[in-house]
Amino acid sequence: MQGPLASLKVLDFSTLLPGPFASLLLADMGAEVLRIESPTRMDLLRVLPPHDQGISASHAYLNRNKRSLALDLKQPAALEVVKQLMQDHDILLEQFRPGVMERLGLGYEALKAINPRLIYVSITGYGQTGPYKDRAGHDLNYLALAGLASYTGRADSGPLPLGFQAADIAGGSLHGVIGLLAAVIARQQSGQGQHLDVSMTDCVFSLNAMAGAGYLACGVEPGCEEQMLNGGSFYDYYRSRDGRWMSVGSLEPNFMQQLCAALGRPELAALGLSPKAEQQQALKQALQIEFEKRDFSDLCALFADVDACVEPVLSVAEAVAHPQLRARELVTQVPRGDGSSQAQMACPLKFSEGLPQPRHIGATLGAHTRQVLSELGYSEQRIDELRRTKVIL
Repeated sequence: MQGPLASLKVLDFSTLLPGPFASLLLADMGAEVLRIESPTRMDLLRVLPPHDQGISASHAYLNRNKRSLALDLKQPAALEVVKQLMQDHDILLEQFRPGVMERLGLGYEALKAINPRLIYVSITGYGQTGPYKDRAGHDLNYLALAGLASYTGRADSGPLPLGFQAADIAGGSLHGVIGLLAAVIARQQSGQGQHLDVSMTDCVFSLNAMAGAGYLACGVEPGCEEQMLNGGSFYDYYRSRDGRWMSVGSLEPNFMQQLCAALGRPELAALGLSPKAEQQQALKQALQIEFEKRDFSDLCALFADVDACVEPVLSVAEAVAHPQLRARELVTQVPRGDGSSQAQMACPLKFSEGLPQPRHIGATLGAHTRQVLSELGYSEQRIDELRRTKVIL
């Protein structure tokens, strides 16, 4: 089984999270992904804890199914290798600041001259243009500048640092893959590739789907705990007696009625159906009192068979063991290369024709250098020479 993207060959110059998560999705769906890595500036993800048998678990996951070619791009001989690879690699993914690839002689225009079908994807914090294009940033900064952080949190304590990287993944990775595949479809019609400029800030700005639409059309500026879905209504998390949490999303009348009936307080349903802020807050306080009367396990049992949009807040360990996630086969075993395997999150996309089995965890730096150069026609003598001169690792 090859997967739906088996016809794509990708050169991946990215590091850390946004680019590697994007190319992980491509590789899981069958694309041939070759990472171009620096032998002198290590991808910091390789040393990020925790480690499994001396290997970063994050790196092993994010870079599975990809080959690694270690090249010093500052040396002319390395650029020649890349240009040869461009003959049959039709997608390039990079995550440097604007202008870096051009200075290396690997900008879009230069490589497009070699392969006009090239789809060149640049993922950056702020994009290729604008006053912030050369500015450093991280996930938290992109969410802040895009307005999302201003209404995500509590009124008395302010914005919350999210437990996952929303701008990196939802902004850079997922939008990057969407744009890349759209460019592939366009190329099928035109025969030409194009340059895709993916700004993580731009992409998460577009995620203001409800709050942003309301402000632009109606002038309503959202704030923390002021809207129905950000804590301004009963739609929220509630603490149990033993300090665990439950999520309550019983927005529709039938769900609200089932929620209140299960808690033995059917009269509260009328408060939930009112749009008035004071009614919503009264319901919220009443629900908190009811939830704090019961332990987490009792609440889980109480709502197990109640279709009211009430679910427990699970730890990662509990999520892995949950029957729904187990039924969806969201954990897979990935070969390490020594006969053993590592448990990893599986590709979440379900194709009726299936996907290829994971081939290996993230490779060691330069693990496939000799193999790739041999495929390009380099002799063993030339490969050894490039190694001696530290062009490759």
